Amino acid sequence: MEGQEQDQEVPSDTTHNINGDSESIPNLDGVEKILGYKFNNKSLLEEAFTDPSYPEKCFSYERLEYLGDSVLNLLFTKEQYFLYPDLPPGSLTRLRSANVNTEKLARVAIKLGLHHYLRHNKPLLEEQIREFSEEILDYPLQSNGLVDAPKALADIVESAIGAVFIDCDYSIDTVWKVFKELLEPMIEPETMKTHPVTELYEVCQKKKLKVKFVDLWKESTAFHIFIDDQLLGMATYAPKKEIALNRAAKDALNNIERILTDKINASVDHRLS
Repeated sequence: MEGQEQDQEVPSDTTHNINGDSESIPNLDGVEKILGYKFNNKSLLEEAFTDPSYPEKCFSYERLEYLGDSVLNLLFTKEQYFLYPDLPPGSLTRLRSANVNTEKLARVAIKLGLHHYLRHNKPLLEEQIREFSEEILDYPLQSNGLVDAPKALADIVESAIGAVFIDCDYSIDTVWKVFKELLEPMIEPETMKTHPVTELYEVCQKKKLKVKFVDLWKESTAFHIFIDDQLLGMATYAPKKEIALNRAAKDALNNIERILTDKINASVDHRLS
């Protein structure tokens, strides 16, 4: 699939790394090979791949992730400002967001195999990563909120950026040189898709259809969507309300053709009668 490489070779010492066993701590030399960057300060690399849940460590990637998030936003702002001189600020903001959001960065972590080096003590995370890796196969570039991306995956990409930024004496150019190709494929104006909820509103407004969202998430983790008083979209997803809403909107978009066909047929029957 586009932007998805073959399975990365898993470091031999990363198995069962959730228990904090010193014999199973991932060897981070592989990260340097992936990044094509040799760290002067190895402790930054260790910090960048240590989740707050990991036992027996007094540090985690949280501060580096905070720094890397800001650096990444600046890098994309600079890149897009000169790459798309005719795009207005609002479009540039949406484009940048599409390239730095949780799903996009989580895809990068999977593509590069960085998740194999994450030190954590979250028993459910491995299963979440497996599910995410399978689900994105249906969406080669972006899902627009239909897939639940583990935040920890995006966090380690940002923390790695923060670590390189500090290690190279705060050189923005060096960080971009290291990460630009790794962040591919970039989402461009031509490939950026509309969010399903936004698209549904736009379609209904254009076709003069009445749309109604029914929030049942607290009761049954579901959303129902009625178009002209007909139930056309529904979805359930317990972990995140937003994803249940997005999937219901996507379901409604897939079924809305029936409403439009009925309207056309009714109009034809009216003219013939």
